[in-house]
Amino acid sequence: MTLTNTDQRLSDQERIAYLTHQLQQAQALASLGELTGTATHEFNNVLMTILNYAKLGIRHKDEPTRDKALTKILAAAERAAKITRTILATARNRSDDFEPTDLASIIDDSLMLLERELRQYRVTVETDLQEVPAARANGNQIQRVLLNLVINARQAMPDGGTISIGLRSNPEANEVLLTVRDSGCGIPQEQLPSIFEPFFSTKSGPDASGKGGTGLGLSACRDIIQEHGGRIRVESTVGRGTAFIIRLPVASKTETAAA
Repeated sequence: MTLTNTDQRLSDQERIAYLTHQLQQAQALASLGELTGTATHEFNNVLMTILNYAKLGIRHKDEPTRDKALTKILAAAERAAKITRTILATARNRSDDFEPTDLASIIDDSLMLLERELRQYRVTVETDLQEVPAARANGNQIQRVLLNLVINARQAMPDGGTISIGLRSNPEANEVLLTVRDSGCGIPQEQLPSIFEPFFSTKSGPDASGKGGTGLGLSACRDIIQEHGGRIRVESTVGRGTAFIIRLPVASKTETAAA
């Protein structure tokens, strides 16, 4: 049987769609592995806190010291439990479904996982999270986008700096706006049109932490946001920093009520 030109085009389109899906799955697994690695470092840091205060409580018999040790141990254990819950939820939820999503919680969880890394690179985080309606989104995918943007921002400030994360609503357009802004080196204007293209990167390769430099991160972010029916754009000035602005649709009242 001879394939017509239309059949051949459909076949090619199906192959492209299949390969695109496979690439997205590979990127998602890579992101999960990176997230797990980051969480492992943070979990180890929490574990050392528990061990050190346990030793303090054993060495000193007075009640004030033991109360302090137990309080610190409890706080560290609660943090460890939160880290574990975040990783397990990410690993379990392989669904592509969109549902009403609390973006503020995703921001909080993501910053918790990156807290040690940001502190290590002398990066402070400022947040302005206004009360907004739930977005219609896949929480895992949006967290993947947010982690990528925050890590990129950290890498743009090798000598330290500030990352500002904002969350606000735009009722007129029925959307939620998420902004990630850094005070880093900025991106030259001539490179901005290519910033979301696959394999385009402003970096020479991974940094000392082993992250970044593949040229796939921002491309994946764009694809995820577009699949959500949203938009992502970049604003940047050399020497003053870069901002990524994400617009996501608000979940419908029916979806929110069902959730």
